[in-house]
Amino acid sequence: MRGFMKLTFALALVALCAASTFAATKYVVTNDDNPSGNSATFYTVGAGGKLTLKKTVLTGGTGLGGGFFADARVNVSHSKTQPCVYITNAASNNVSAINEKTLKNNGPFNAGANDHGTAGGISVISTAKWVYAGFSGASGGDGTGSIATYKELAGCKLKYLKSVPAHGLGQGIFGVGQPTGMGVTPNGKIMVVGYDDGSIQSFNIATGVPKSIGKAVNTTGFASGDYPGAVDITADGKYAIFGDIPTTTTSGSVVEVGKISTLKTGKTKVFGPIQSGFNSNSLTLSPDESLVYIGNNQGGTITAAGFNKITGAVSTSKSCMSATLKNFNSTWFYVGGLSTENTLTGNGTAVYLAELGFGSGAGVGQVNVKASKSSCSLTEAAKSPYAGSSGSYVFSIGSYPPRPF
Repeated sequence: MRGFMKLTFALALVALCAASTFAATKYVVTNDDNPSGNSATFYTVGAGGKLTLKKTVLTGGTGLGGGFFADARVNVSHSKTQPCVYITNAASNNVSAINEKTLKNNGPFNAGANDHGTAGGISVISTAKWVYAGFSGASGGDGTGSIATYKELAGCKLKYLKSVPAHGLGQGIFGVGQPTGMGVTPNGKIMVVGYDDGSIQSFNIATGVPKSIGKAVNTTGFASGDYPGAVDITADGKYAIFGDIPTTTTSGSVVEVGKISTLKTGKTKVFGPIQSGFNSNSLTLSPDESLVYIGNNQGGTITAAGFNKITGAVSTSKSCMSATLKNFNSTWFYVGGLSTENTLTGNGTAVYLAELGFGSGAGVGQVNVKASKSSCSLTEAAKSPYAGSSGSYVFSIGSYPPRPF
């Protein structure tokens, strides 16, 4: 018995040391979307959230240099055994996998012959076992969108399994929608997709390859010209939150929330306009789900709004918006994806945003967060923005370790 206890203790100690090493370095990573040869840039996170460029890793694929704001082109794996980050290459129609510990690239890994990302980009999301790439199609609104399934293998490698068609109803002004925002429930059973044409669809992914749960359906916001782009899902898997693309001149962020159990009906609740930022198809929940952060893509600002994880309500009264961020409309022109500095607890402490320039000026911004039960404030960090690699078109951003849900 004593020998067994010693062995158990030793194994536990080894596991603890391995876990500590596994998460020793915090990173922020961007998909540089470079059309001349894509790369991912890794920044280490220091005191106060300050970023230091660590390394730019070539993906072996080609970026698009443009596309849909809601496309999450970076995903950090939720694997419990290996630290992988997935980067999509929209112009070469494939996905690269980089080991977050060694910063070495694997791949790129091709999908099916009919999977194309040139219409607007490739979104990527993963569960503990599977990686999903949402291909926008060969050309905008042509209805050739698809979702490819890969199996995550040891050594941060991928095995392509199968692709399924994925496109919207095409009743909006953008033609037949393509996969843009993608969210998965924390239990790895349901995927929710926003098609950017006003419609959404849910899929059962419990066994890997997605199986549709009903047909694509327009959300409530469609009637007023708000089209769901980005998708996030609550920690309990109860609600899907959509960052909307406005098709009118309405000023202010607009989000929709729907119960996943009834989402196939398209019934959502619309919240907004919130503050005055324009275009809101980038968003992320804080780790404690107290705030939803919204990227005002065409306004150069960030909005935060209170979120009730029990009722799914988004507060317009408990909300705040940053000032216009440094160098907006000078060296960079659009707000891309968002992530938080603290991915595990609290309100995230700071929000990082992808700042899209066109081959120069692209990089990462940092907005510090202060919040109470009734109010919040968003202030750009003194050292922000942080320069990206040469030739980058930064649309998407991720943080390691990943948020648990």
